[in-house]
Amino acid sequence: MPGVRVLGGEVERGDEVLTPEALEFVAELHRAFAPEHAALMRRRAQRRPLGFLPETKAVRDGDWRVAEAPEPLRDRRVEITGPTERKMTVNALNSGAKVWLADLEDANTPHWHNVVSGQVNLRDAARGTIGFTSPEGKRYALRDDVERPAIVVRPRGWHLPEKHLEVDGEPAIGALVDFGLHFFHNASLGRPYYYLPKLEGHLEARLWNGVFTTAQQRLGVPHGTIRATVLIETIPAAFEMEEILHELRDHASGLNAGRWDYLFSIIKYFRDAGPDAVLPDRGSITMTAPFMRAYTELLVRTCHKRGAFAIGGMAAFIPNRRDPGVTENALAKVRADKTREAGDGFDGSWVAHPDLVPVCREIFDAQLGDEPNQLGVQRSDVSVTAEQLLDFASAGGGATRAGLESAVDVGVRYLLSWLGGNGAAAIHNLMEDAATAEISRSQLWQWVHNDVVLDDGTPVTADLVREVLAEVARDLGGDHLAPAVELFEQVALADEFVDFLTLPAYERIG
Repeated sequence: MPGVRVLGGEVERGDEVLTPEALEFVAELHRAFAPEHAALMRRRAQRRPLGFLPETKAVRDGDWRVAEAPEPLRDRRVEITGPTERKMTVNALNSGAKVWLADLEDANTPHWHNVVSGQVNLRDAARGTIGFTSPEGKRYALRDDVERPAIVVRPRGWHLPEKHLEVDGEPAIGALVDFGLHFFHNASLGRPYYYLPKLEGHLEARLWNGVFTTAQQRLGVPHGTIRATVLIETIPAAFEMEEILHELRDHASGLNAGRWDYLFSIIKYFRDAGPDAVLPDRGSITMTAPFMRAYTELLVRTCHKRGAFAIGGMAAFIPNRRDPGVTENALAKVRADKTREAGDGFDGSWVAHPDLVPVCREIFDAQLGDEPNQLGVQRSDVSVTAEQLLDFASAGGGATRAGLESAVDVGVRYLLSWLGGNGAAAIHNLMEDAATAEISRSQLWQWVHNDVVLDDGTPVTADLVREVLAEVARDLGGDHLAPAVELFEQVALADEFVDFLTLPAYERIG
């Protein structure tokens, strides 16, 4: 059936963003790019040997740079991330960060209410009119004494559909719904900035570049107004950083080290590659592990060589005001992590809580001095090989009973939150998003299918995981417990590995 159909229910003020003109704009993008998108998604299923591409050597050897950054993106020393829920939007804009990553992806859930209300909130945020009053009567408003961060929107990854919006009888591409609605309503105000998640290579970056070019032409926005930062959070993309920037060079702003999804991607890609590719407990893999150091140092060198910004990883800790000892220990780890990043040449880094903004800013202030960034730090001392990126044995450590129990516990707790409509879940003093659950369930799948033995001599079997799952379930409650447990068991233990747990999870929500 030709045309656009909205299948989701009514959302307060939804008519302000779901206008006929905006929906037709989204439909135009979908029609123009759906065939190429489908071909690239099929290509993902064809796992290829990993290495630096010989056919793009000329790009890596060439003399080129990305477009110069616009003023709002030249200083990115501290970025706060979070979903576009209304109260969190106000808090992010008041946080004192230089950038707010407005997350329509892993810290969000694609419940139709969230998809639409997030666009309403972004529209108000761009116009400085956003406010919120809690059910208890507490008022949240934008402060006049704090510099507001640049808003950088993260749409969904290429793999996710939007079942509540059909174009010519098929579900719209979720990424184009998120990007298209935001760009249509806010591009005229300037600063249409985006974070691009889950890319697996430069051809997928080329697809985004085509979308940007078409969108700007369609609305009469000057070419190059859009700026995009790409998350390097898949193992194939780690070998194509320069090519990704090259494809987006008129629109590129930088690369981000999406460390948790990167680990998930490694596990997924090498899940059946044998014992040499089995990773230890998530908690034991630090950013100082040699294969992770290779990844981040290559990212900084690549970015600065091409005039792009290198943005560090997430500090997910939530300060615990009831337990100063927990907070003190965690802050020490955050400081060490951000100090390492600043010393390595990163131009800024991520935090998940407003209380961490001053911590991150202090460290980067000390490193940057009077400079807005570290583009001048070229890191010509860095030379990374494919073997170093793939040296997973350098992680050390092993599989432990505590690690297995933690993976089940955190995974189920996150899915409980996700199914309830909250994609940014506070779990054990950490702000977790979908990447946490992905690592948890994929690691268990890998351990089961590679006959891993725990530190106490216990073999990791499907029955053992189910036993722990039952124990975790007894300690939890909530309306979504049964489907969360069932879903976790499915994505952790099914014979066929599910590429993204959010795909079967999406089928369970309205």
